Amino acid sequence: MSSPLRSIEEMRANIDNHPESIIEQTSQAVSNLDNFGRKLNAVAHVAKDDSSARAKDLYNSVLQGDGNRSSPLLGVPVAHKDLFMRVGWPCEGGSKTLAGHHASQTAFVIDKLDKQGAIDCGRLTSVEFGLGTTGHNTYSGTPTNPWHPKYICGGSSSGSGAVVASGIVPISLGSDTGGSVRLPAAACGLVGIKPTHGLVSRSGVIALSPTLDTVGTLTRSVRDGAIVLQAIAAMDKRDYGSILFNFPHLLDKLEEGMTSLRIGWPTNYFFEDTDRTVTDGIEKIFRLMGHLGAKCVDVDVPGIETANAMTMLITAVEGASLHEKTILENYSAFGEQTLARLLVGFFVPAYDYYNALANRAISAKQVLAETFEKVDAVITPVWPYPLPTIEESDLGTNPDAAHMILQSGHNTRPVNYLGFPAVNLPIGFDRNGLPTSVQLIGAPYTEEKLLRIARTVERELNFWSVQPRLSVFTK
Repeated sequence: MSSPLRSIEEMRANIDNHPESIIEQTSQAVSNLDNFGRKLNAVAHVAKDDSSARAKDLYNSVLQGDGNRSSPLLGVPVAHKDLFMRVGWPCEGGSKTLAGHHASQTAFVIDKLDKQGAIDCGRLTSVEFGLGTTGHNTYSGTPTNPWHPKYICGGSSSGSGAVVASGIVPISLGSDTGGSVRLPAAACGLVGIKPTHGLVSRSGVIALSPTLDTVGTLTRSVRDGAIVLQAIAAMDKRDYGSILFNFPHLLDKLEEGMTSLRIGWPTNYFFEDTDRTVTDGIEKIFRLMGHLGAKCVDVDVPGIETANAMTMLITAVEGASLHEKTILENYSAFGEQTLARLLVGFFVPAYDYYNALANRAISAKQVLAETFEKVDAVITPVWPYPLPTIEESDLGTNPDAAHMILQSGHNTRPVNYLGFPAVNLPIGFDRNGLPTSVQLIGAPYTEEKLLRIARTVERELNFWSVQPRLSVFTK
């Protein structure tokens, strides 16, 4: 693979000094997507002609003084999960049921990035309709982890994790219904932001569970994540759950540290079934936060077990409802695991579904009162165990993987039910040379605080500058 692309700021520096690099960097990203990205099974569609034309237009605009030179995303190549629509582009959602489908609309967030000058280069592999945590997909293929080819990338934004970690593009958007941004971010050593529910529009994104779905970001650094989230957070009348106010600027206090902030160590749920090696790594980061000025305390997170179960129930019911027609008419086109999970939704009593929705606000208020009145953020694991191999976590060939798969979203699903924001932050490597991470959870609309905490730790660890050894994939 040719020299990987790095951060947004590095790319913008090239463009400021050499405007022709808009074309060069786009060409490089497209080439790497089409070659190395496919070797990873991470690419669903490469938009060679469209991205090339877009790069040339932007270059000419800059030369003529018409380009948006103030945008941090001007000329930056991006690629997104295969649930995000662009008019005329293939969009299959990782499913044979949508084979050959082309989008009839453009997602709100894609339009927002377009207006900021980003160059959309393609779509990336997704678990079928976003329903899965490991990345396995019998239709589009299962991506391999850039840090080690035997291991999973996580799901369901699996291709996004693989491509950004490889340095092919610095940014990808993913969707997160129960952890589908944070799990691949953790598996691939990326910063994954799952924002407050409603902060980012979901219109033009293939839905799985409308009351839980969230659009999030995958980047190599906290600063890049803040830049992208700032660009896409906005009210959208097409999304009934969209915020109705202007979100504060995320970069203003990003470098201010965490001296005034309180970090909570949860005394219930999150560490109960966590591998000791995972817990040990997070404890070190918790102590580091104290050394960096944060007040570190133990805290209880009430009702979180119920939140986990309710997330799975709601996802099953809403997913079954969305795909009912296709299931009845063409059920054999679904992957076996996807179909099995969707069918569960047909058998959930209406009163159970209603109660799950009705109790969300009650649960959120309880956690706000008993947890986030005491702390600004809670630190938890993402994956509760060391990352498994593709073979170990393949339910199709290993029936014993069922419990492992169920547990994979143990620490991420409750956040979706509550509607709270969360950030995955890489912190190091395990004994297999794979990335390890922490999850930072905050109260609604406290992304600024979470990113400040994450950035403070990131400065100490400098993890984002470390890249996987990709030579093994090119032999």
